[in-house]
Amino acid sequence: MSQYLSEHEPQSEPAVGYRTGQRLTTLTLGAVLVAILIVTALLAPWLAPFDPNLQHIELRLLPPSATHWLGTDGFGRDLLSRVIYGARPTLILVSLILVLTIPIGLLVGICAGYLGGWAERILMRLTDIFLSLPSLVIALAFVAVMGPGLMNGALALALTSWPAFARQARAETLALRRSDYLAAARMQGINGLRLMVGHILPLCLPSAVVRAALSLGGIILSAAGLGFLGMGVAPPTAEWGSMVAEGSKVIFDQWWVAAAPGGAILFASLAFNLLGDGLRDKMDPRHGH
Repeated sequence: MSQYLSEHEPQSEPAVGYRTGQRLTTLTLGAVLVAILIVTALLAPWLAPFDPNLQHIELRLLPPSATHWLGTDGFGRDLLSRVIYGARPTLILVSLILVLTIPIGLLVGICAGYLGGWAERILMRLTDIFLSLPSLVIALAFVAVMGPGLMNGALALALTSWPAFARQARAETLALRRSDYLAAARMQGINGLRLMVGHILPLCLPSAVVRAALSLGGIILSAAGLGFLGMGVAPPTAEWGSMVAEGSKVIFDQWWVAAAPGGAILFASLAFNLLGDGLRDKMDPRHGH
């Protein structure tokens, strides 16, 4: 028996160590990339070499050089400066969407799972209706009615982003409703709103954070889509989606005009996807085992 254990025990340790190292690497890499993105947005006035809105028609569509590292756009504006400043509206939009969607989704899901009955049926049918709506099309219709702008764009994307959080919170609440943990809380006289906020909500928050991190990449792409179609932040404010739209007009001759903001969108989406993947593996015990 001891010989069998000595032969097989060392084989299990490297696999566990590899999974742990891979998890930490993904989480750390994602956190570092997101931190770089946030620092870039905060320090944009000091990092940008030029005024992002200053036009020099005589310098229009210059290729990347030692002076303009990413070249210039059709108005002679420095692309590197505009890409750096473009991180600001993107992160503000993402923050507004999270502030709107997570509380609404958790409120609807926890109430539906805990109350049950007709309240659950009404809330979940409402959730299903919003889930069936195509997010970008509804966002375009909403912005077309309300007008382009940062807040309107956030409201439009949040309108179809909260149902996923609601369904997940409901599923977790249903699993917790008959648990010994909540039964012990009820025996102590804790019921209703106090039970939902003080005991169910903390247990639903980790999965909501993971889902939020994983969905941020798609939200960034949707926000860029609004900007690409002219429904985002009003010009001349630097915004990656509108910059890609401008560059698409000259993409075959001056490819760098669209490639610079497109690379920034790719970087931001990759950063949040890596962060979400790492958080999922760390906070969800069903992964990584």
